[in-house]
Amino acid sequence: MIITCLDMEGVLVPEIWITFAEKTGIPEFKLTTRDWPDFDKLMHYRIDLMRKHKLTLDKVIDVINTIEPFEGAKEFISRLREICQVIIISDTFDIFGRPLMRKLGWPMLFHNDVVLDNEGYMVGYKLRSQHTKRDTVRGLQSCGGVETIAAGDSYNDLEMIRESRAGFLFRAPEKIRKDNPDVRSFEEYNDLYDAIENIVKNA
Repeated sequence: MIITCLDMEGVLVPEIWITFAEKTGIPEFKLTTRDWPDFDKLMHYRIDLMRKHKLTLDKVIDVINTIEPFEGAKEFISRLREICQVIIISDTFDIFGRPLMRKLGWPMLFHNDVVLDNEGYMVGYKLRSQHTKRDTVRGLQSCGGVETIAAGDSYNDLEMIRESRAGFLFRAPEKIRKDNPDVRSFEEYNDLYDAIENIVKNA
């Protein structure tokens, strides 16, 4: 059994925080795990920034509701489901991901959880583990007879990419591609699908 594990933001949908930066006019929100590999520091930076600008979580949800998946993303997932199982593994939160999963046809989403105060401000978050993407693919592989294929675009995707039977970068920044020349990189869904299909057929 093969399970394809995909990152969400940057692979299937636009980056939430970059969109939020554009909508609010606050460029500091544009930093993502493409720029800042330490997710914990990045999230606390965002939490402090939201408090500074008096932005509650509802403001982020309002922006997420305007985001549409990349052209071809929903069809890509649908095609993949015909040849293997598909799981979205993201550092996002359930409340962020659900509106986007609806638009993608409700694929399975492995996510983290957000912590709010009584006023609706983000004050923290709960990780499934310290290395959520790596540990998820290891857990899947431990089930017996399960192999994973992974694809993502950021530094925090590299652990699951390298832990899997095969892994790919998809629309990753040039620096990440250059830092990881041994990882095949794709820009189009059809090309990524073909690479995954070839592995599935030869499994």
